[in-house]
Amino acid sequence: MTADAVGAKGIGDGERVAGARVYLRLVELADCGERYLGWLLDAQVNRFLETRFVQQTPGRIEEFVRRMRRSPDDYLFAIVQSDTDTHVGNLKIGPVNRVHGYADISYFIGERDAWSKGIATEAINIATRFAFERLGLHRVQAVVYADNRASASALERAGYSLEGTCREKVVVEDRRSDQLIYGILERDRAGVQQKTDASGGLSPDEAFPAS
Repeated sequence: MTADAVGAKGIGDGERVAGARVYLRLVELADCGERYLGWLLDAQVNRFLETRFVQQTPGRIEEFVRRMRRSPDDYLFAIVQSDTDTHVGNLKIGPVNRVHGYADISYFIGERDAWSKGIATEAINIATRFAFERLGLHRVQAVVYADNRASASALERAGYSLEGTCREKVVVEDRRSDQLIYGILERDRAGVQQKTDASGGLSPDEAFPAS
């Protein structure tokens, strides 16, 4: 990443945005290997990802990562388990609309061994905090397939509210399905933190990808 890109993003290579069990760092070109490709080719992992409609190759992945690293308005993070330093999935904030102060968030957990452990919820919490505290945003939003209940639950546990339904917008396994719109405002975060502290941690979730 160039110095200009680092300055524009406000975060550099190697910097960690940490939670209790996982941390986020910018995805690097070194991450564009067989593990990453395997995730995108796994029918269970990519079931709700738009990438499933395009043939994935190492070159295509590397081009995408390069584009995200160059963009000052997109933050492509690796989700890494702190105890093993294992890259288990990705989370993206962006594009960031700096005029209106909002951004989209999307994510997936590629390692099946990391499913059902609350990792997606924690990663969403970390990223949402980063968006509000580091980027100064007012709102973060996500769109998920209605069939993807695990992803919707992860957002709800992270304090996001269901704001609307786009009826029959997408096709899942040859049938029409709805998309759900979730959002959270900066002022909602205090209640989320109190709820997390009171529960003693985060609830587990299956952590299928959001899309």
